[in-house]
Amino acid sequence: MAGVSRLAPPGTQRCRMSSWMSQLPHLSRRFFGAVSRRAPSSSDQAWALGFLLEGEAALWKQLGNADQRHSIDVARRFSADFSESPRDEMAGALLHDIGKVSVHLGTFGRVLATVVGPRTRSFRIYHDHEQIGIELLRAAGSAAATLSLLDGTTQRVDALAALRRADNV
Repeated sequence: MAGVSRLAPPGTQRCRMSSWMSQLPHLSRRFFGAVSRRAPSSSDQAWALGFLLEGEAALWKQLGNADQRHSIDVARRFSADFSESPRDEMAGALLHDIGKVSVHLGTFGRVLATVVGPRTRSFRIYHDHEQIGIELLRAAGSAAATLSLLDGTTQRVDALAALRRADNV
């Protein structure tokens, strides 16, 4: 039922708490980066857009400044760690959080959603941003290699591992 808050099954609250606690350094960096409204530099924007198809670029431009900066940072770390990445995988690195264009929560709302879990419709959208992003990218005409990297079905497990490392710094 939409809009009805459900209690977590016994034992899952502690798992969720320890899960976000283990990511506290990563989440802290993301939080302080998100507080700034500074746009990525024009050279960083041009670099990112150079990897994206037209439909992907249109979606990427909808991201807020903090999310654009984060996507560029992740893609640069991915590229440094996995230098043989083709355009499709670089697009995946840049677009790994593209589903957040559907999230209408500010920085503090995202923090709260991370801490308490998917208790409201907005928080569920935030927690489902990866799947939402894959659907948006499929509709935008992304390549199969981009989609498989993001949905975890890629045969290139080294690329998937590099993306996870790049996002979890």
